[in-house]
Amino acid sequence: MPLIEAAPGLSLIGNTPLVPVSLPGLSKPGVEIYAKVEYFNPGGSIKDRPVLWMLLSAILDGRLTRERTVLDSSSGNAGIAYAMIGGALGYKVKLIVPENASEERKKRILAHGGELEFTDAIEGYDEALREVRRQAEADPEKYFFCDQYSNENNWKAHYHTTAVEILEQTGRKITHFVGGVGTGGTITGVGRRLKEELPGIEVTMILPDAFPGIEGLKPMETEDDIVPEIFDEAVVDRKVKVGIEEAYDMCQALAREGLFVGQSSGGYLRGVQDVVERIDEGVVVTVLNDIGERYFSTSLWG
Repeated sequence: MPLIEAAPGLSLIGNTPLVPVSLPGLSKPGVEIYAKVEYFNPGGSIKDRPVLWMLLSAILDGRLTRERTVLDSSSGNAGIAYAMIGGALGYKVKLIVPENASEERKKRILAHGGELEFTDAIEGYDEALREVRRQAEADPEKYFFCDQYSNENNWKAHYHTTAVEILEQTGRKITHFVGGVGTGGTITGVGRRLKEELPGIEVTMILPDAFPGIEGLKPMETEDDIVPEIFDEAVVDRKVKVGIEEAYDMCQALAREGLFVGQSSGGYLRGVQDVVERIDEGVVVTVLNDIGERYFSTSLWG
């Protein structure tokens, strides 16, 4: 594709490795556990996949032109992907980000030339969503609102790439998938494809505590919580509540095994643990969303 040829670094997105995971409390005869290492993407997270699909689609169908600025809200990783990919393709990018996003993420966005605007951390991530919509509605000619929460190309990226890679890398032997909801793109896209190919597969969704929460994952237990439009709850078979300390413990255990990940990945591994405790055999797969270095300024590694 000419657009990718113009920015060859973007060809590194996808085709990430799937590695076996063995941790105390996770090992059981007859059960195989694997994690897809999404921080091998050039932007350092799984968000490179949907952002590439969303931006290329908008460029190809004419919605995104050189005169418009890419606009969206992000807790950080998608913001990095927008700044990196948008910048590489020659577009201006503006992100609305909660002020409590990690400093490492903010600096990476700025390094790629992205513009940042912050919302009150006390109001939560949903306030960033409300603010980005206000700005998009106020000046639709200036901004291309990518709207990752309702953009169909978000989940389609995972349907056509992440899920296909998981099927190939496991030899179609996967029996359980564990994920969570930030925008809902990963669990919707992967879940739909896996269930189409292997109808008996079980999908487990992580539910974080509302406060302090797990960065990158949405609590969705009250009427006030904004549910992403693209999230398809029909793909979810089970839900597991995970607290921040449980996620932190898993991150630290993974670090000692050579996998240095962020807190959402730790939350997923806690969900994997719940699955392993219930089954006697199977192939359980999750994703490692991003790298732990993005959280040195947080309490994760304090």
